[in-house]
Amino acid sequence: MTENAQQQPTAPSTELPTQYAPADVEGTLYERWVERGYFAADAKSDKPAYTIVIPPPNVTGSLHLGHAFQHTLMDALTRRKRMQGFEALWLPGMDHAGIATQNKVEQQLAEEGKSRHDLGREEFVERVWQWKEEYGGKILGQMRRLGDGVDWDRERFTMDEGLSKAVQTIFKKLFDDELIYRAERIINWCPRCLTAISDIEVEYQEDDGELVSIKYGEGDETLVVATTRAETMLGDTAVAVHPDDERYKHLVGKRIKLPLTDRTIPVVADTHVDPEFGTGAVKVTPAHDPNDFAIGQRHGLESITVMDERAVITAHGPFQGLDRFEARSAIVGALRSQGRIVAEKRPYVHSVGHCSRCKTTIEPRLSMQWWVKVGPLAKAAGDAVRDGRVKIHPEDMSKRYFDWVDNMHDWCISRQLWWGHRIPVWYGPEGEVVCVGPDEQPPAGEGWTQDTDVLDTWFSSGLWPFSTLGWPEQTADLRKFYPTDVLLTGHDIIFFWVARMMMFGLYAMDGEVPFRTIALTGLVRDERGKKMSKSFGNVVDPLDWMDKYGSDAVRFTLARGANPGTDVPIGEDWVQASRNFANKIWNATRFALMNGATVEGPLPDAAEMSATDRWILSRLNETVAEVDAYYEDFQFAKLSDSLFHFAWDEVFDWYVELSKTTFQAGGRGAEVSQRVLGEVLDVTLKLLHPVVPFVTDTLWTTLTGGESVVIADWPKDSGFRDQAAEREIETLQSVITEVRRFRADQGLQPGQRVPARLTLVGTALAPHEAAIRQLLRLQPEGDAFTATATLPVAGAEVALDLSGTIDVAAERKRLAKDLAAAEKEKAQATAKLGNEAFLAKAPDNVVDKIRLRLAKADEDITRLQTQLDRLPEA
Repeated sequence: MTENAQQQPTAPSTELPTQYAPADVEGTLYERWVERGYFAADAKSDKPAYTIVIPPPNVTGSLHLGHAFQHTLMDALTRRKRMQGFEALWLPGMDHAGIATQNKVEQQLAEEGKSRHDLGREEFVERVWQWKEEYGGKILGQMRRLGDGVDWDRERFTMDEGLSKAVQTIFKKLFDDELIYRAERIINWCPRCLTAISDIEVEYQEDDGELVSIKYGEGDETLVVATTRAETMLGDTAVAVHPDDERYKHLVGKRIKLPLTDRTIPVVADTHVDPEFGTGAVKVTPAHDPNDFAIGQRHGLESITVMDERAVITAHGPFQGLDRFEARSAIVGALRSQGRIVAEKRPYVHSVGHCSRCKTTIEPRLSMQWWVKVGPLAKAAGDAVRDGRVKIHPEDMSKRYFDWVDNMHDWCISRQLWWGHRIPVWYGPEGEVVCVGPDEQPPAGEGWTQDTDVLDTWFSSGLWPFSTLGWPEQTADLRKFYPTDVLLTGHDIIFFWVARMMMFGLYAMDGEVPFRTIALTGLVRDERGKKMSKSFGNVVDPLDWMDKYGSDAVRFTLARGANPGTDVPIGEDWVQASRNFANKIWNATRFALMNGATVEGPLPDAAEMSATDRWILSRLNETVAEVDAYYEDFQFAKLSDSLFHFAWDEVFDWYVELSKTTFQAGGRGAEVSQRVLGEVLDVTLKLLHPVVPFVTDTLWTTLTGGESVVIADWPKDSGFRDQAAEREIETLQSVITEVRRFRADQGLQPGQRVPARLTLVGTALAPHEAAIRQLLRLQPEGDAFTATATLPVAGAEVALDLSGTIDVAAERKRLAKDLAAAEKEKAQATAKLGNEAFLAKAPDNVVDKIRLRLAKADEDITRLQTQLDRLPEA
């Protein structure tokens, strides 16, 4: 669908069910949108393009609140742009999730009593593809439930043929440009998954460990080092001290005995060591710690690996064959027996990295891996933001981005898995190394073998903005929809995914940025602001809320909490409130239809309109302008709040209520208001549609007879403003609000009718007497009318006869009692705040609470005295 204006209107309907039932509407309506091609983008269109590529969820995953949150915002952006006349493409797809998917299939094989090695690589990969077809992609169906307006015909998968070609192409290009190399470095190693993992796949948590201080050396040449991983001492090749540390200058350059071994190791001076921390001496294990590896490189130290891939000790001696944790206890015991333990602290709480997939403690490990030389790529990624080609929103997140790209280390891209993009490098019998591109044949002949590793999943997802559009081929999609307009994602992966897309996009596309704006969101948390976690028992399945309250309610709740870069607390009560909002929209539209609201014909001239009509149209245009400004600034919370208050407070609670007397009176005034109400609902439903698509489309098509609000034109600010009408209605609202408050203070029921005399002559309120009486349940004054309370408000006067409606004496007694309590509270708070001795000792928060109590007491006294003054004498 490419033309917004190609709608074929039908006759508007006045029929709506009495209640809105999301389950009866959403599924059928979504499939209708897809079948009619509303979300399909046309690369041949002459409309301006607007593109968002979805951050690809894992093929193993299901929809969680974080997905629902970001998808709601991306959907809102693209739905609005589509209505504004853009050729909007929101491109979906999934990530092959190397480790997670391989683990799923290996678990399946384990249940059959097999391992992947029983199948062999080729058969195992085929088994993974079978799993993917049968079980993968559950989230895609859930995205439909949420209402994602994506172009399903363009769905991509990081392991599909086109994206695999892109991966091989860029690997070859990087290799030829000497930006990819193979080297032995320290990496994050998972002894359970048996692979290197990326930094983002390491989860840090506070663990109860131990800190053991060990004496190295003999006699006068000793020093003490502290460690949480005593088992690594078997691989120590030095002790490091700061070059300016006077305590150890006499030892620098000497060799000291390494306990439990027959080796001696040097004492080296290195500025990495903090002389103020601990003893100022650190053990150096280059093969099992990244900082130690760097020290080893600077001082030419040997790297001794003392654990295998399963974290089992391989060093010859009594500890060989022990698991690392078993070895830790055994080594500390042996050191203790030799008198080398100076101090032990248990528990010692410290941050420890764990594999995000299997929760196994990560082991830093020296390993031969493939790396990307990120220096020039990272510089280009930083420059693109610095020179304004890419905007980061909110702007204060730019510092975090620069902190990352300006200090980025080379990236380990190889993984010891079978599922993934296999590294396209072949090794020859004479040590040859050949990198093969997608259109090249690998070397033939005896002795040639391909590298067994696969690429990090983030390598392929780093190509996502352009590989999904057909790169390396120069496709129509790539020409039309690249660069993309907005990358909307969580601030937690700015380093790991965003920066890599920037690096690869600029590199592959000859300096063209992959997206013009990076819009960073916060993370979804529970209603108390706590991180959602299975261990906390506060994880919510958004599908449960969708089943209970409808998808629109979930979407609106998430959007209303979406302040840029700020975490989003969410609770079920808030979703229920959003469901109530959807019901309010439904009921108000139903009322409007039953009372003749229409979009037929042009709007009447302002001269024919009442002040109420002009007021609501003025506010409508102001809201359109406000919502547009918020969209451009990615202020989803503010635009949602603006729409909520305009729709609920101004349209439904005020305009609809004020119009009832007009409709009842009939005539030309009613016809004008029916057309104005139709206009207001038409525009309001369009403004709400990107965030709450289902209920708005159902109501809009009923109201207008149009095909779908999905392809309707986005509202524009007509420029109509009427400040005089706005002031007049604000005055009317203040009168009604004040009298309602007085009625509530007197204990009158909302529907209870009270005789009243209104003195409105000479005020702007005179034309509104009928509305005032109807909204306030005020009867005309009768012959026996006696004013027992008079309220002067906004130049008018409202006199009420409360005789027979309340027990004045009882009410006076109640108010007097409450007033005495408030005055006592004020006296106590005033006395405390006047006590200098108390103020000198009391904590600030205690003093602040007393000040608040005093302010509240003052408010109560004023309110209660006013109520007493308004009551007649008993």
